[in-house]
Amino acid sequence: MQQNIPPRGTIRLTRRGRLVLILLATGVVVAGAAVVVPLVTVRHGVQEAEPASLVIPEGWRASQVYGAVDKALHLPAGSTEKALPKAHLKLPTDAAGNPEGYLFPATYPVTKKTTPESLLSFMVNTANKKFNGAPIAAGAQRNAMNVYQAVTVASIVQAEAASKADMGKVARVVFNRLERGMPLQMDSTLNYALKRATLKTSADDTKLASPYNSYQRMGLPPTPIDNPGEEAMRAAVNPPAGDWLYFVTVKPGDTRFTADFAEHQRNVAEFNARQNGSAPQATQSSSAPQATQSSSAPQAAQSSSAPQATQRGSAPQTAQNSSVPQAAQNSSAPQATK
Repeated sequence: MQQNIPPRGTIRLTRRGRLVLILLATGVVVAGAAVVVPLVTVRHGVQEAEPASLVIPEGWRASQVYGAVDKALHLPAGSTEKALPKAHLKLPTDAAGNPEGYLFPATYPVTKKTTPESLLSFMVNTANKKFNGAPIAAGAQRNAMNVYQAVTVASIVQAEAASKADMGKVARVVFNRLERGMPLQMDSTLNYALKRATLKTSADDTKLASPYNSYQRMGLPPTPIDNPGEEAMRAAVNPPAGDWLYFVTVKPGDTRFTADFAEHQRNVAEFNARQNGSAPQATQSSSAPQATQSSSAPQAAQSSSAPQATQRGSAPQTAQNSSVPQAAQNSSAPQATK
């Protein structure tokens, strides 16, 4: 089992992709994507075009940002990503040149002089101002992690929390699992590795050979998995106290957090029953295939042939190494996630 346990002096996390509604100055509502919107003003009876705006929603991955910049600047697909080396972005050393997590969600002006390099630099510089300030930096240190790890935690929180109100609890689940030597088992990290956004995770998915497979690899993923917003960052550095180890969104507005594995199994059974349109099912035995529910979003119940919803977070497991917490690998032990 691979490991990615940050030194005790540097740890942090984040959330799942979500649909964003953007209210433009024209009064038009556009759903779920960064858009370039030409604004028009009237001066002395003559209409004049104002600079357009590029909106980057919270939780977008770098690949989505690159595509939005290409469209905003009317460039061939892939142009912005190819421009990365020329942008000379001021990223943390841990990022190794990868801006994931640092393309800060905000509204950016677009003019005739705007280039991919200037837009990317604007985003990263904005992120550095937000992340390196006293509240975030001090919060990261308080939680025994560096800022880059905090951004990573925040990206998981952004991808996984079903609502802003749940962000702090999701962050606490991440920290509790890390401290107990449990794998994170987050579907959002698998989705990132597979370059997809889905509510379903199959048993085969959890066997993926990837450093982002938090079912098989201990600790945080090697990089953030999206670009978190300020609320996710605050949750990552200042989560509420709690002993939660598992969570599942049974239905919209009803995400249940618990430290009790048996209770979590009952919640997952209720979730699966709702997905199947049947009465709540009995808790699964440890020998039966278990549905896995990513904490981020409701997932379809698993039939023998269909992908199962993963219950993130296996039952508490014994560490195999006294110096590096690891989850015990036992094929017979329940491996429910969250």
